[in-house]
Amino acid sequence: MANKTTTSPEQVKTGKLKGISDIRRFFYRNETPVYFISATNFNLLGADEWIKGFKFICYIQCFDGLHPNVFSPGEMPHDEFTSIEDINNYLLEHKEVIDYIKSRSKGKEKGKALFLMFNERTEQLAKKIGLEVAFPPAALRNYLDNKVNTTRIGNEAGVPSVPNVLAKVDSWDALSKAAKGLGKDWVVQTPYGDSGHTTFFISTKEDFEKHAHEIAGEKEVKIMKRIKCRGAAIEACVTRHGTIVAPLMTELVGFKELTPYKGGWCGNEIFAGTFTKGIREKARRYTQKFGDALRKEGYRGYFELDFLIEENTNKLYLGELNPRVTGASSITNHAVFALSDAPLFLFHVLEWMGQDYELSVKQLNQRWAREENIDSWCQLVVKHTADSVNLITESPLSGIWEMNHEGEIRFDRMDTHRRAVEMENEAFFLRISKAGDYEYEGADLGILVMRGRAMTDDFQLTPRAKKWIKAIRGKFKSIPIDTSRPTSPEIGGFKMM
Repeated sequence: MANKTTTSPEQVKTGKLKGISDIRRFFYRNETPVYFISATNFNLLGADEWIKGFKFICYIQCFDGLHPNVFSPGEMPHDEFTSIEDINNYLLEHKEVIDYIKSRSKGKEKGKALFLMFNERTEQLAKKIGLEVAFPPAALRNYLDNKVNTTRIGNEAGVPSVPNVLAKVDSWDALSKAAKGLGKDWVVQTPYGDSGHTTFFISTKEDFEKHAHEIAGEKEVKIMKRIKCRGAAIEACVTRHGTIVAPLMTELVGFKELTPYKGGWCGNEIFAGTFTKGIREKARRYTQKFGDALRKEGYRGYFELDFLIEENTNKLYLGELNPRVTGASSITNHAVFALSDAPLFLFHVLEWMGQDYELSVKQLNQRWAREENIDSWCQLVVKHTADSVNLITESPLSGIWEMNHEGEIRFDRMDTHRRAVEMENEAFFLRISKAGDYEYEGADLGILVMRGRAMTDDFQLTPRAKKWIKAIRGKFKSIPIDTSRPTSPEIGGFKMM
């Protein structure tokens, strides 16, 4: 089911690329327009430094027009956005975007389009304006993104999930019967959606009744034994030469300082010492197995797996699959192992460039597994956590912020890259919500990226992380909106990353 790729005359002249240095040079001399089209440029920050002609087309102007490779069109009337797919489709139909892409076209050669999220309509709109979507088809991604299908693929590949059953559940009795043998505390997941909204912790009939309308309508759900665990994530890329695997990261989940959702993802930390060598190696093996299974399904390119590590036994279980770039991609692609060779996303783009190449995936994976190639970074996704709706009147700038000994922060300098963070008293902040936007429960305010760790050894937020969260929140000013009045705005939220 993989998409066909095109080969330009410029690419034919280069011949087969042999190894990392050739691949890097190929992209430094690239003449094919490559775009990341999304709500923000967060997921692929820094990609424009690796690929000549790489541009971001974004709805949200995080850098106030100061980023040299971000294009954001003027606002035009549109229906309320309910997803990132809606935003991308809006952008692809926007006259300013169409004119911008046409102005950069290179003869008959198609430009390449990357998305965080897209659907069949996105594919149609991209094709209409001469872009090739550099990802497997939306239909295949949608199939793989189904948590029930992910579980089955993992089972076949030898990547185990937490003890579970897959079943239709339309009542408390049906759930009790299906979950027999899984204890008395269960975690129920519906096929689609992020963990903050579609993972339900159920022990009683009352628990079930709270979420019955979301569970009963599904043809099949995943019912898991509830275990005490911590989350981890790993990103990888299916290539023609095998599956390239990045190091294992810790996930930040459910911290009330960051997210209103009990099971909601709210950041990542990369620190080799978090996991034993055995867990890191097993995660890599499982990811390679899963990548090989995805290749058989017709998938190629970037993906991410969430793992669950049982605290009492250290058993490693498959959590879920994201067949795409993710909110963790910024951490993965800026780490030392990536900068010394090439970032993971570069191998994804290479698969769609119509260019033959040689690469020892085994050697690359061995280098990336070394502990000395894993530097320590963290990112915190700051959401509006209160059950309220406010109009933002002031918001902090994107760039480098500095904290003093009293925990107060000041804006130090404009920069578009987390690499500009030099000290542990500095942080890179990417603003998402600005003055004039609405704060509502779950709305993304921005992302803090820092050197060092965000969590202690027992997986609690560090005092430093808490100070930064409090300080950056303090830079947002807002006034309450009376949502009971007929003239109040209609507010809806969706996952931005």
